[in-house]
Amino acid sequence: MRDVRVGEADGRPGVVLVHGLWNGAWTWDDVRGGLAGRGVDSVAVELPLTELAADVRATRDALTAFGRPAVLVGHSYGGAVITAAGAHPLVRHLLYVAAFQLDAGESVSRLLPGHDFPATRLPEAMRVSEDAVDLDRELGPHLLYSDAEAPVAAAAAARLRPVGRLLFRGVPEHIAWHQHASTYVICADDQVVHPDLQRAMARRATHCLVWPGGHSPALTRPDALADLIAGVVRGLPPGQRAAG
Repeated sequence: MRDVRVGEADGRPGVVLVHGLWNGAWTWDDVRGGLAGRGVDSVAVELPLTELAADVRATRDALTAFGRPAVLVGHSYGGAVITAAGAHPLVRHLLYVAAFQLDAGESVSRLLPGHDFPATRLPEAMRVSEDAVDLDRELGPHLLYSDAEAPVAAAAAARLRPVGRLLFRGVPEHIAWHQHASTYVICADDQVVHPDLQRAMARRATHCLVWPGGHSPALTRPDALADLIAGVVRGLPPGQRAAG
């Protein structure tokens, strides 16, 4: 799908999409197709997945290249990224999809101190080396794509990649949802980020929705996700639509 660059559009708001751990920009392909069909331009960021600061820089660079107001969408770990990158002046709304809506001093491995949430099997699926974290090739995809059709899950599993260990300790320098409205989508059958943890983070959001299904609605419910995102874009107040 063709990415939109600066100067190619008329300043209408669009969407910048940020994927989660072990995945890539390809995660959003079907969602981007749905957005295009709804007249909404989008770009998907390819994160280096080495450390949070590098992923934030990549997302900020993508926003600058996009060059106009944007809804910034993060899935899973991508929520940590958009929490920091959302301070970019072109961001108008933050959308968290089963994502880490972190607050000051938190990381994806340490958040909401004093709370005890049920565990998922994700730690069991993680394969940790000196500087990287990979996933077990059977359990990992089963958790990530628990409700996906077999061909979809297999195709996605074949594209998974290791990530840097530093990602899990990265703390956002900015907390953009303190200044921007945000929407949180809870995935009620998630086997990666426990729904109870999602519900606790969703209390920080301006709006909250609960969807049935597992961790990866971009693959299992792309049309519904595109419809939601397009609705957020259309619902931006007129004063937030202009660049700058």
